[in-house]
Amino acid sequence: MIRTKFATPYLFVLPLIALLLLIYGFPLVKIFDFAFKRIRGFDGPYIGNENFDFLLNDPVFIESVRHNIVLLLAVFPLVIISLFVAILLYERLRGWKLYRTIVFLPYVIAIPIVGVVLKNMFQFNGPINETLRAIGLESWALDWIGDKNIAILTVMTMVIWRESSFGIILFLSRLLSVNEELLEAAQLDGANWWQRTRNILLPELRGIIEFYIVIGLITMTAAVFAYVYIVPGKGGPANGTMVLELYIYQWAFEKHLPGIGAATAVILFLVTAVLMFFLFRFRRQAAAEELA
Repeated sequence: MIRTKFATPYLFVLPLIALLLLIYGFPLVKIFDFAFKRIRGFDGPYIGNENFDFLLNDPVFIESVRHNIVLLLAVFPLVIISLFVAILLYERLRGWKLYRTIVFLPYVIAIPIVGVVLKNMFQFNGPINETLRAIGLESWALDWIGDKNIAILTVMTMVIWRESSFGIILFLSRLLSVNEELLEAAQLDGANWWQRTRNILLPELRGIIEFYIVIGLITMTAAVFAYVYIVPGKGGPANGTMVLELYIYQWAFEKHLPGIGAATAVILFLVTAVLMFFLFRFRRQAAAEELA
């Protein structure tokens, strides 16, 4: 009788678990399977590590990895900017509710729309360069999208601009639940703005900051396809904004060699998993030190 009561809840969730395994587990297994095959149509012969050997010797793949690493570095300014703006809004700037709405607006607009607008703004003769020329900074009017050497930095700026909106609202929602009596007491004790922020607000935000870092890492590793596909145009110029997501898409769907695309996806999955492992391990160690 006791065993039946214990097993009954699991029987209710069993169909959902089976559905999740079908939706997520089966494709993941097939990706690992395809990574070691030369796929023609729906299947093909096993070829060992040939797909991975090809990737390691493909300069476009190496460049894609380098661009993803550059984007990963953007997580730090992304978190800092989001945190700083959220704290400013929390300080009840005049019209702060209006600012909060404006700040969140980029995140609710679809990425293709944002991409088209920003692409027009960053054109060589677009509004940004025209403004720079008008104020006498013509030397700063660069080919933001057409120059291979700076195109990935332009994409990084666009990603930070849009994704920071989510971070600002995330931090602000936590700040609004902070006990204001603590801040008032600290202010009465003579604590300045930085001391209140460092000793009260930042500790309250620690868990949210760590969560947002995880979101940022996932975004910069595996969620920038739309930006590089729309803004520069399919990873251009001259693969100057090629990232692993777009590399997978091109090999799997444009060049019709899903084996190479699957091998790239396996590498991307493993890199993301390793990043998450070390991040959560660091979090557990930090939590253990706090309790010690």
